[in-house]
Amino acid sequence: MNIIDPSLPLSIARLDAEGRLIDAEARLFELNMRAGGNIGTPLAVPQIATLARLAQRLGIAISRNVIAADGEDDLELWVRAEPEQGGVRLEVSGWRLRPGWRAPASEPERDGDFFRSAADWLWETDASLRITFLSIEAGARYGFDSSTMLGQPLTRLFRLEQDEAGELPILTAVAAQGRFDGQKAELRGTGRMVRLAATPRTDPGGRFAGFVGAAHMLDQVGPAAPKMDAPVPAAAVPFGGFPDSFSQRLDRALRGPLGKIIANADSISAQTEGPLKPDYAEYASDIANAGRHLLGLVDDLVDLQAIERDDFDTADEEIDLADVARRAAGLLAVRAAQAEVRIDRPAMDEHVPVHGEFRRALQVLVNLIGNAVRYSPTGAMVWIRLERDDSHGHVIVADQGKGIAEADQEKIFEKFGRVDPTEPGGSGLGLYIARRLARAMGGDLMVDSAPGQGARFVFSLPIRQ
Repeated sequence: MNIIDPSLPLSIARLDAEGRLIDAEARLFELNMRAGGNIGTPLAVPQIATLARLAQRLGIAISRNVIAADGEDDLELWVRAEPEQGGVRLEVSGWRLRPGWRAPASEPERDGDFFRSAADWLWETDASLRITFLSIEAGARYGFDSSTMLGQPLTRLFRLEQDEAGELPILTAVAAQGRFDGQKAELRGTGRMVRLAATPRTDPGGRFAGFVGAAHMLDQVGPAAPKMDAPVPAAAVPFGGFPDSFSQRLDRALRGPLGKIIANADSISAQTEGPLKPDYAEYASDIANAGRHLLGLVDDLVDLQAIERDDFDTADEEIDLADVARRAAGLLAVRAAQAEVRIDRPAMDEHVPVHGEFRRALQVLVNLIGNAVRYSPTGAMVWIRLERDDSHGHVIVADQGKGIAEADQEKIFEKFGRVDPTEPGGSGLGLYIARRLARAMGGDLMVDSAPGQGARFVFSLPIRQ
């Protein structure tokens, strides 16, 4: 290709409402020609065409750095797309040439991405090994408060164990600023074992900036998945005709990449690397929220297949329902603050000893409190109250939302049940799964509500004498 002088003035072009090129100055015209386009046909440089469509759809001017392929090389361009009557005006500047991407001889980072995609959850640290990110689902699934761990030393969450050589692989990796795998650790406060693995990251100056890591649970929860080459029993095909192993593969394939998307989008939205235009930060926030929504759908699908197995069962543990309620409220404190909703949680001296599985009870209450926050108006309160009788302990989650008509109160517990499908919300599986879990633990989940009077959900578990 021809080397382009970046000091030359910008190149201007105009597109019609259908994205066809009306006219263009020489450099942009030639680039478009080399990409296979011409006057009167759609713009053939996809990165610029995408930006033009976005500007037209949003009705605002958008400026962005793009990389466009030009033969075997890449062009770094600064593109401004501005809607105008009957089309879009483009201004393209920069025109900095740089070598095209080449696959390296080895791809440890990409290998690491595939490795992390099979993880149970993800974590990240800074250079001082303080936690900067935990997968959104980690705390709710494994019994700790993710929000309180951010900024804490990694050893606050994990008790590290030495390997057979008497060494800690993570410390060896810090010294070498390299990758590690096989670091065994106990998840503090749970007695559960994990295997940690991570790749290092560096700052713009090439200095060690922390780890991007994965956690693989070493102890199984619930029935083990059948081997891939073993016959799949009919009981393992409860939903949609897919075997249980399918949902596990789907979970592992999507959870890691979605976790990275959410973490990176949140970082961009928080402007941790420097200030951004407000609309760019909002785009990143939208991406993070969409990622969380998709992650919730993955969770629902996996749980749905689990609870509809004939051999599904829950653990019989001695738990404190008050403690579970406080933990669930803590996990949702940030979401509530963002929605300007207050959560009135049980006092620390309240206790309701019951039988149930801690992880599943926490899951039910996170769902109930999360729904209460979602459907509460700005400035409202969500109350969490405790009661007990001779046979059961109860958690009551009450909100100030618009309420649920009596005719719809059973519908919300149905699979994919939604009272108003046009209203923002989840998949319609949350309450179905929550009630199935409550009943599997020997309890129940009921609702008491009326239009305009909010809703009261009562989650019950057998009392522990």
